[in-house]
Amino acid sequence: MLREAPPANWWAGPGVPGGSLAAGSVPALFRVLHCPPPKQEVREASPTVSPGDTSVLAGVYGPAEVKVSKEIFNKATLEVILRPKIGLPGVAEKSRERLIRNTCEAVVLGTLHPRTSITVVLQVISDAGSLLACCLNAACMALVDAGVPMRALFCGVTCALNSDGTLVLDPTAKQEKEARAVLTFALDSVERKLLMSTTKGLYSDAELQQCLAAAQAASQHIFRFYRESLQRRYSKS
Repeated sequence: MLREAPPANWWAGPGVPGGSLAAGSVPALFRVLHCPPPKQEVREASPTVSPGDTSVLAGVYGPAEVKVSKEIFNKATLEVILRPKIGLPGVAEKSRERLIRNTCEAVVLGTLHPRTSITVVLQVISDAGSLLACCLNAACMALVDAGVPMRALFCGVTCALNSDGTLVLDPTAKQEKEARAVLTFALDSVERKLLMSTTKGLYSDAELQQCLAAAQAASQHIFRFYRESLQRRYSKS
């Protein structure tokens, strides 16, 4: 049986810039989160994106028939395809595909659909920073839209460390470029457990723990956004 989810848009708008945090403080503000209802009658959408946004279009296809060469006898084969805004996928896209696939495999109940294929397709519309976190959030919402069974939801949070040790949540592209280190975490919705992490730059063990704690605290805002978006989408009123 083929389940196809209408593409889901996820973007962080320019309403609030990345929020800065001093050591030990509580996460401040994200940029504006937005996930419009998918259009059932179309396979693809062309959303209007304001300058400064990070926007990713996501769709999930499956469970569907899988190629014999990729078939796994006791669970579904999960694939992630990340398409850049311009040109063909490169090394950076392949690396992000692997990270997103590992995160999805940690929560998707693939054993319920053995010998099938579940494909997550992500199209970058615009990149203004925190792209991997945006891709993770879009992938999660698309999996929910497709009705793929999962043991928990997940979200991505990106943190940047400035040269003075200031922590910035949801950094913009400029903030990422100027940062001493950039860390992205994937967390589950049940116990805020770490599912995946990727880092770039120099940081201490204490700073790593500080960023993880800030990401775990900030994740509650994303999961609340998930819940409110789904309530609006599927409400009978």
